[in-house]
Amino acid sequence: MAGNARRRFDVLLVDFYGTIADGDRAAVEAACTAIVETCELPLSPADFAVIWGERFFEVVAESNHEAFRTLCQCELVSLRETLRRLDRDVDPQPFVQELEEYWRNPPVHSDALDFLSKVNLPVCCVSNADTDALKAAIARHGLRFDAVITSESVRSYKPDEVIFRSALARMDVQAHRTIHVGDSLHSDVGGANKLGISTAWICRDGRIHDIGDASPSWTVRSLVDVCNLL
Repeated sequence: MAGNARRRFDVLLVDFYGTIADGDRAAVEAACTAIVETCELPLSPADFAVIWGERFFEVVAESNHEAFRTLCQCELVSLRETLRRLDRDVDPQPFVQELEEYWRNPPVHSDALDFLSKVNLPVCCVSNADTDALKAAIARHGLRFDAVITSESVRSYKPDEVIFRSALARMDVQAHRTIHVGDSLHSDVGGANKLGISTAWICRDGRIHDIGDASPSWTVRSLVDVCNLL
């Protein structure tokens, strides 16, 4: 099967946060703990994270194309609305600022550098991210991609088709000759599936809450397993 996969794929698309770099679960949990304590909310930080996260995904889905908001703005809007639903009118900026700082300097997964050095395909990073934050994270860790597509650069969030179409156009490749690797069933697998892009869902331990239920072409536990597919 490895030989067939080598002939089949011309380009690798890869998610960043949660796939190459650590996801923001720890940062979100810390923010939610601070919010619950500061606002004296009658629920646990974990329960608040789920409520906020679901509203966040809704805001992101409403923020494509002409209605585009940056990821930071989506966090602010969703957090403000979540707190108001709980009868708390609190400035969300300090809590979101901590998340933004994390996006600029997340730890990279231990298998990521080895994976990127071994991939023998052109690699395009496709990330739901604000451009400056993602570029700062990539530069800080000395990572190299053949192209980088952010939601901000194309005003489209995964799973919206536009961000994937933009990546295909940038890499001048057809969907059926492409594989996308990501950690979100909702954003990565669901979005790539719409265009007929093959998908490898990396299901790491301790993943953040995901609202997706799309079916990937393959399920892997590490980027080492993706190398075997390629």
